[in-house]
Amino acid sequence: MTRTDIHHALGLHMHQPPGNLRLLIDDNPWEAEEIIRCYERVPRYARQYRDVARLHVGFSGVLLEQLLDPEIVDRYRRIVDIPAMLERYREADNIELIGMGYYHPIFPLIPRADWSEQLASGRMLMERVFGRTPRGFWPPEMAFTMGMIPALVQAGYEYVVVDGVHVRPADGISDVFRPYIACHDGVCITVVPRDRDVSNAQESGLNPRWFRDEVLCRTAGSPRPDEKRLITTWSDGENGGWFRQTHEESGFFGHFFAPYMEQVRAGTCPIVPVRLGDYLGRVMPTMHTQVQTGAWNVGSTSGEDLSQWAGSVRQREAVAEVAKLSDRYWQLVRCSRDAARKGGDAILRARRLILEAETSCFLFWGDSWIPHLHARTREASLALDEAEVALARRLPPDATGLRLGGLAE
Repeated sequence: MTRTDIHHALGLHMHQPPGNLRLLIDDNPWEAEEIIRCYERVPRYARQYRDVARLHVGFSGVLLEQLLDPEIVDRYRRIVDIPAMLERYREADNIELIGMGYYHPIFPLIPRADWSEQLASGRMLMERVFGRTPRGFWPPEMAFTMGMIPALVQAGYEYVVVDGVHVRPADGISDVFRPYIACHDGVCITVVPRDRDVSNAQESGLNPRWFRDEVLCRTAGSPRPDEKRLITTWSDGENGGWFRQTHEESGFFGHFFAPYMEQVRAGTCPIVPVRLGDYLGRVMPTMHTQVQTGAWNVGSTSGEDLSQWAGSVRQREAVAEVAKLSDRYWQLVRCSRDAARKGGDAILRARRLILEAETSCFLFWGDSWIPHLHARTREASLALDEAEVALARRLPPDATGLRLGGLAE
């Protein structure tokens, strides 16, 4: 039987750690050019194949923040017109824009009290830049835990993409080619499993023939081969030589994407590109699932234990340090309803530094990038000291609970 109901949701994840675009243009201009061109290609190819191409692109808030920086715009102008590029994303109705945490945090490793702000601020910036509200969420590093569901729904998200190896369907049948419903504390969201193996090929190199044959083989051997099949592939969109290849005919868009779209346009490909928002409007999930806490695989790690980001003693100490500062901030806020105003710029500065310290990149590279995290936590601690002094001076004489250097237990 020739399949005509295999759909493909192709996703690209875009992120740079705080200040990285400036650092690259200063210290490694060639790498800076490789990366910025990755962002520019997406809307250009989406426009070229507007009739058939369907893509998903997620930007971290901290990357968008850099792309909006007038200095970055000016310094990259000789390579890419960044404002024009962002406008092309805005106009591309065949690109479904996906939300993520503002500072790209590993949500299972950061304090739950910080989840809502990471979610809301990232979503609001996407809306401001692109004029569209993201319906779907891509967890940074695909690090997901069931406890995120109420926070995601409260933030306005309708579905979340997770690594398929962590999906545990209620019927006990592993099937990554269909969406599911996942619930936590009475709140439910649609879960879309990512196919890990084909996604790994998307990240490292593939061609349309291999992709077609692999997808046909995998869906034919799936538990429900005669049902509608949805294959979801997701990878970084600017990491690795495959995406950064400046000779476009040898990279992702020239070697794979354009020929793939030509086949779809000619009607010779049995796989139909789709936007998840559209697909989920037609194919409503009915099967419930649990999702095991975990992330995507990196190198030799499976992603099941988050060891890439919390496997060493120094990584775990850094995670604990951020949590301690976050708790200190929230105690300060609870002490005074007007803490943000009475604490002055210091408390706002502390808040930004704490959230920025939650950036996954500071943990990703083992212990080597942890100094970047510590630089922010040191400054955040000093800012909280300053805010506490300012608040203490403004509290009425009978107020209790404040002490210099932190809140009383």
